[in-house]
Amino acid sequence: MIIEVKNVSKSYGDKKVLDDFSLNIESEHAYVVTGPEGCGKTTLVRIILGLEKPDSGNVGLLGDYKYPYIVSGTVFQDDRMVESLNAIDNVFMVSNKLFRETVTEELLKLLPEEALLKPIKVLTKGQRRMVAIARACCIPNDVLIMDEPFDGLSDEERKAAIKFVRDKQGSGPLFIAAKDVHDLEFARVINL
Repeated sequence: MIIEVKNVSKSYGDKKVLDDFSLNIESEHAYVVTGPEGCGKTTLVRIILGLEKPDSGNVGLLGDYKYPYIVSGTVFQDDRMVESLNAIDNVFMVSNKLFRETVTEELLKLLPEEALLKPIKVLTKGQRRMVAIARACCIPNDVLIMDEPFDGLSDEERKAAIKFVRDKQGSGPLFIAAKDVHDLEFARVINL
């Protein structure tokens, strides 16, 4: 499968954040789009996900089969959690194809056991981020798309999260938007 981003441009008022940007996102590959704040990383993520329309250009799905849509495991900049639910429930609720036991096993790779049953609102920023990453990676998906997934993590948490994501990538593509690219040498780095 290939996600083709072709000649995409996007402006907000007088500010052009993407200018004729093209990229093929291919299975079994990892990509990191980087640049300073405000350069269009999040806008590109939103366009790829179909949450925003480009001013010109398009995003298409290519491959041996006709894909009517793709299923994305997504990490947004904000965690988008149900604050009153615990970590297990926040991951479990996103797919009817998950088992609670599997979710627990996966979360234990990223969080201490005592954090799993606490409401999300009492977890640290790093722990909340780990739940968001686990949630994106645990659902059956065609592609992982992550916007600043490692932001706010300690070095130890970052390394654990990157290993987890790489283990979960499988044969699908991995697309990350990030200001900080250290420890992401495995990916093709694209500067915006």
